[in-house]
Amino acid sequence: MALKKVDFAPGFNKQSVPSALPGQWVDGDFVRFRYTAPEKIGGWEQLTAASKTLPGAARAQLAWTSLAGERYAAIGTSQGLFLYYGNDFFDITPLDTAITGCTITTVNGSNTVTINKGSHGLAKGRYVTLSAVTVTAASDYTPAELQQVYEILTVPDIDKFTIQASRAEGGTGMTAAGAATVNPYVEVGPTFQTAGYGWGTYLWGDSTWGTERTVSNVILDPGNWSLDNFGEVLVATIFNGKTFTWNAGASGPRGIRASQSTTNFNTTNNPTATRISIVSDRDRHLFHLGTETTIGDTTTQDPMFVRFSNQEDLNTYAPTATNTAGTFRLDTGNQIRAAIQGKDYIFVATDLAAYVIQFVGPPFTFSVRQVGTNCGCIGQHAMSYANGAVWWMSAEGGFFVYDGTVKTLPSLVEDFVFSTDGDNLGINLDSRDVVYSSPNSLYTEINWFYPKSGSDQIDRCVTYNYKENVWTTSSLARTTYTDQGVFNAPYATEYTATATPVFPSILGITNLYGASIYYAHETGTDQVNSSGTTSIDAFIRSGDWDITSRKSALGQATGVADYRGDGEYFMSVRRFIPDFKYQTGNAQVTLFVSSYPDDVAVSSPLGPFTITTSTDKVDTRARGRLVSVQIANTAVGESWRYGTLRLDAQPDGRR
Repeated sequence: MALKKVDFAPGFNKQSVPSALPGQWVDGDFVRFRYTAPEKIGGWEQLTAASKTLPGAARAQLAWTSLAGERYAAIGTSQGLFLYYGNDFFDITPLDTAITGCTITTVNGSNTVTINKGSHGLAKGRYVTLSAVTVTAASDYTPAELQQVYEILTVPDIDKFTIQASRAEGGTGMTAAGAATVNPYVEVGPTFQTAGYGWGTYLWGDSTWGTERTVSNVILDPGNWSLDNFGEVLVATIFNGKTFTWNAGASGPRGIRASQSTTNFNTTNNPTATRISIVSDRDRHLFHLGTETTIGDTTTQDPMFVRFSNQEDLNTYAPTATNTAGTFRLDTGNQIRAAIQGKDYIFVATDLAAYVIQFVGPPFTFSVRQVGTNCGCIGQHAMSYANGAVWWMSAEGGFFVYDGTVKTLPSLVEDFVFSTDGDNLGINLDSRDVVYSSPNSLYTEINWFYPKSGSDQIDRCVTYNYKENVWTTSSLARTTYTDQGVFNAPYATEYTATATPVFPSILGITNLYGASIYYAHETGTDQVNSSGTTSIDAFIRSGDWDITSRKSALGQATGVADYRGDGEYFMSVRRFIPDFKYQTGNAQVTLFVSSYPDDVAVSSPLGPFTITTSTDKVDTRARGRLVSVQIANTAVGESWRYGTLRLDAQPDGRR
């Protein structure tokens, strides 16, 4: 029998059953399409020393360049704010109001240190630093030993908390003696987006007075950040919190924490409760979205209210006849969900609508146009700008693009991403605010990383290639991602809930918040981290095809196989020719066969077949009514791009 091509359309189609999708790819992991052909994605490599991981889940990332040409990345996690520079991390987390007048209690032979201060207001797990420490002769601790960063381990009562020193007390011990100033790290928020079960949540009268509720309809937002740059100055806003700045142009900047009192970039007059902040690049205004109607009064926060600063001035918000500060309120929706800088506009999405905000100059300063309805965004970071357009994921089960008009983005993976019918694990909408989107311009892709049903952390990715107009899905789990540009590759973070962070050096650290690893992507063929080099196990699988015997105009069978079959005949496959390009190492090809659509497909005899760079053909004995093909790799150093499947197959009876 002659060889015959079996062609597959580019992209995944996960909207139907495999038996209904001959000539299409239906599943895969860690693959992309280039020039219509599927290939394994590039590898990734841990940045910084292998020992350095950040506390908490990374929720925002920004890369920018200082006026001196220094390249920075800021990473906001659920526990703090950190800087990447020169292949190293720096802790620039802002500090909360200092707690002065504290005393210290230590006990001989124990490394537990009790800090005493009436109504300190701190909770277990909070990070603090000690400064201005003095000790008495009863202790052999030095002030320098105690002036470290700590995690609060216990809070016995409102007047004391405990931390763990690096060694045990060698003296007789202090009893509420000495002195210290406690400097708490700012609170960012929960690591996860979860239901609130405190005694004051859910319905009045549910459960008993003062006890934690067993059910809740109150969703606690995860700790999140807005990160943007005002020239070389980093602007960082905690979700529903304050705004801080960090100046890359300052003297010795990497030894300075972000603050509200950065010289020449003060934010002490900024709102104190803002959902999202963003810099309007061309005209140099700082926007606060979903913010206070009365600055300094968090009770006046309105999730649809917008406030913007005076031009070139981050700290002036009171409108006057001689400045450009101002306010307005969006009217369609319940809350502002996301915002992103476009070419010459800010694109804002609420939960129901989309707006374009554009600088027009005095006296109105900005025009505000509603450009779409029923197109809300799912979360704060679920929006990307690439190829002159804004792309976002909707909470209502779809994707949208704005390129001058709002359009629905057709998708052949939509049910897979959003549906939880049957055994399909679509997105967990209760953790929608952790969804993160970013372009990968190296491959004309838009990625959305999201948590599947039953998971509160990101563990899936859906990707749209706007050049190829195709969709893929994968298990690539990245909580933040930034496109190449400032750096020569995309940089991304991976979160592990059970890992213990090691940067910054925090005494008494637990794995209460997990840790985030920082990677450079599209490097090599494998994944490289502190555990070593491991393979990226990529695969792609086709839909099922069947066969019939092509008939003449008079109705007689001609004996020629027709892969557009109707399932009347079984198929016998005797050989195939592999078609790989840019192959390194080996690849595995598996022919799956089944008799009926509902059967579990099994590998053909002799398979899977290992394909080397010198393999010309493969002999096999595959027989089934339905046949599909899978291309995969399983070892370090393997990569591939696949072309066209050529089969020697013929009808083989009706049973």
